[in-house]
Amino acid sequence: MQLRPMLALFLTLTLTASALAQEAPKSEPTAPKKDVKWDDDVVVTKHKIRLADGEFDFTARAGRMKLTTEDGKGKAELFFVAYTKDGVEDPSRRPVTFSFNGGPGSSSVWLHLGALGPKRVKMQPEGWAPPPPYELVDNPHTWLDATDLVFIDPVTTGYSRAADGEDAAQFHGVTPDVEWTGEFIRLWTTRFERWSSPKFLAGESYGTTRAAGLVGHLQERHGMYMNGIVLVSAILNFQTARFDVGNDLPYVLFLPTCAATAWYHKKLAPELSGDLGKLLAEVERFAIDEYLPALAKGDALPVSDREVLVAKLARYTGLSQDYVERCNLRVEQGRFCKELLRDERRTVGRLDSRFQGIDRDAAGERSEFDPSMSAILGPYTATLNDYVRRTLRYENDLPYEILTGRVQPWKYDQQNRYLNVAETLRQAMTRNPDLKVYVAAGVYDFATPHFAAEYTVRQLGLDASLRKNIVTSRFAAGHMMYIHEGELVRFHDEIAAFLTDAARR
Repeated sequence: MQLRPMLALFLTLTLTASALAQEAPKSEPTAPKKDVKWDDDVVVTKHKIRLADGEFDFTARAGRMKLTTEDGKGKAELFFVAYTKDGVEDPSRRPVTFSFNGGPGSSSVWLHLGALGPKRVKMQPEGWAPPPPYELVDNPHTWLDATDLVFIDPVTTGYSRAADGEDAAQFHGVTPDVEWTGEFIRLWTTRFERWSSPKFLAGESYGTTRAAGLVGHLQERHGMYMNGIVLVSAILNFQTARFDVGNDLPYVLFLPTCAATAWYHKKLAPELSGDLGKLLAEVERFAIDEYLPALAKGDALPVSDREVLVAKLARYTGLSQDYVERCNLRVEQGRFCKELLRDERRTVGRLDSRFQGIDRDAAGERSEFDPSMSAILGPYTATLNDYVRRTLRYENDLPYEILTGRVQPWKYDQQNRYLNVAETLRQAMTRNPDLKVYVAAGVYDFATPHFAAEYTVRQLGLDASLRKNIVTSRFAAGHMMYIHEGELVRFHDEIAAFLTDAARR
């Protein structure tokens, strides 16, 4: 047979097979099957998602990756859920984002089912919890329209565990956490042939600490350069959030969050109760220009200046001048959350100060619990456990550790100083001048306040040519700003633009 007739026959058969494949119905999800590249623990399912600009098919992989030393000794099994878009002809142009949450001790459930993944926990529009039972709904704002997604649970979180015979405590610290999470990323990237793809890290809370450490580690250890990092509710310099004797910085950096919270709960004077942005700008100027220098003077602060300062702090926080005076001008976050609504026998949340709680009494110094944490823990726990088994078809009888204390004590690898990975990020940006950084912060977040995150960014000491690579954005919600439906939409749109810009060749 001549070459040309053979080629024509081949093309005809190929096109016919392609047409039949397109006409074949798809189930959602299909019966589970094992992926030949993985151990038997990983389950593969097929899915379809419909978004505003069309629909597409994607593959989900859920299971545990075995991490070993180079001589094959098993160290840990990390649970992950990965979503990859089907039908991508050139994976080198398809971004992939590795995502994790914080704690330390948190699984990746919050970003996974709150904002990034194809499903999200159904909350009320403002972010309040609905009554149980809870449910997942399609997420039209998933990042899967722009990037593949890999959600990672560090050792002892989620279903991740140390290998048999290995002490889990060896993974519970800043350095080993970065090294073994980095090993997962290296191995996943290698097995799925994604070294040429645009690559991103997305972390929340302590996950931002991990992300900053990882970007440096991956560059230095494996030569893996990221296109960008998304830092959600960031904490890079722990001096900004530790209310220790002798460390006055948190009192200054938490003050705008106190003001925003008092504004939200209508505890400010009428002249401060209008535009929130204007109020925050005023409070932030006061915090840096007046409050910080005054605290630095200590006992040398003149009595007259102290009286002025007390009056201004009371005015911006909604607290009484007497209370501010008795706190010695320093109202720690826990005290504020208990004091602001004491007359109403209510407390305000730490993760999201829009939420209110009810303690046994109104006389204590600090709240019994964080009402914002309580509002999200139940919905996310229930839906994750249901979703993993019924939709992703992954079965494991271990408890899925949503947010565990089993990683404590966490080894911060610091002596006589605060953990600060901001310098690691600066070095990574200097060595990779194309690295882009997006910082998202909620103005009602008392865990990692927006002003503290922005202060850290301003203190990086970046060369002027690199400062444009960092984008900061504020949201009218708390630590998990995406539980607020309107802010979730804006978050997605800003991230889509960020990913496109950072992945541009």
